[in-house]
Amino acid sequence: MTSPTPAPAAARGARDLFVELTGTEPAGTWSAPGRVNLIGEHTDYNDGFVLPFAIPFRTHVALAPRRDGVLRVVSTFDPVPVEVPLAELDALFPDRRDEVPEWARYPLGVAWALLRASGTAVADVSGADLAFSSDVPVGAGLSSSAAIEGATASALADTWGLGLDRVTLAQAGRTAENEAVGAPTGIMDQMASMLGETDAAIFLDCRTLDTEVVDLGFDAADLALVVMDTGVKHSHATGGYGERRAACERGAAAMGVGALRDVSVDDLPRLADLVDEVTFRRVRHIVTENQRVLDTVAVLRGAGPTAIGDLLVASHASMRDDFEISVPELDTAVEAALAAGAIGARMTGGGFGGAAIALVSRDQVTAVADGVRRAFAGRGFAEPHVFPVTAASGAGRDA
Repeated sequence: MTSPTPAPAAARGARDLFVELTGTEPAGTWSAPGRVNLIGEHTDYNDGFVLPFAIPFRTHVALAPRRDGVLRVVSTFDPVPVEVPLAELDALFPDRRDEVPEWARYPLGVAWALLRASGTAVADVSGADLAFSSDVPVGAGLSSSAAIEGATASALADTWGLGLDRVTLAQAGRTAENEAVGAPTGIMDQMASMLGETDAAIFLDCRTLDTEVVDLGFDAADLALVVMDTGVKHSHATGGYGERRAACERGAAAMGVGALRDVSVDDLPRLADLVDEVTFRRVRHIVTENQRVLDTVAVLRGAGPTAIGDLLVASHASMRDDFEISVPELDTAVEAALAAGAIGARMTGGGFGGAAIALVSRDQVTAVADGVRRAFAGRGFAEPHVFPVTAASGAGRDA
């Protein structure tokens, strides 16, 4: 699959960095997008449902093969090259991952995961130089990590002739994030980055990996989806994320099920007698959020996008109060957007920082953005980065 004509700055940045690194032109450039999750937070690693879409911000990688069996990666945000022989990837991941910088674990981990998934011997593939540049905001909850994984997976799979489908490439990205980086994430971000389509969301069953394309209908309804990046950085590899996942596993065990996907809203009163209060609230978020995803898909296909506002607001309240992954800046963004006339708003992404989103009539985008900035200034927060996004295509070779 070939992506649309890339954003000039990021694509040129990858190519220019490659030339600086090697003195030659790359064989090609590939890219993958970040994503916004419309609704369905932390449900993915509980075998649940999510509704993300890819966004126009992308990570680009310029690549050319090399003959010495070495992978060399470099990035515009860390210009020091990292070199690892392909033959050492199995020894490096996961036990010795700390021997390379964290950012480099993403592309190197993808290479390791691709070889493992395809059963390809190191002797049967070439080394490569890879130079990365990105305009996906880092730490904003827009999945800059999945973008680098998707770009790497697309580039190496094409270069190595692996013949893997896009779901397998997404799975390789998740393997890299879980085992090479050490972040216990689900597969939503990678699937959205690989499978995104213009003007549509991807309704994903995280247990079966079945997907359906759901028309958003934002254009026809004259709506915009506004991202409010708080500037508060987060990291999936920190303890807060792991604690939430452990609580979900305790709840599933208490209910005698393999995952919280198998717990319904009607089961929650019984669960309250089996677990502590904090675990109960963590589970309640997952169970009710799964239902909100299903309800959102149904509403989009029925009444249309102007009717999903209450579901977005309820999702944020659940993440704030039950899962406790919001921060004051995210709450302020949501409250200010709603006060300025947004149809609905919620934080998006893993939490503990990052971004919130607001569904807004196009003629109110400026008013909502101004209202959010004023609210941040009034509370002494750093100015947020507020911008609209549209649903974009997934990973592939750049045109």
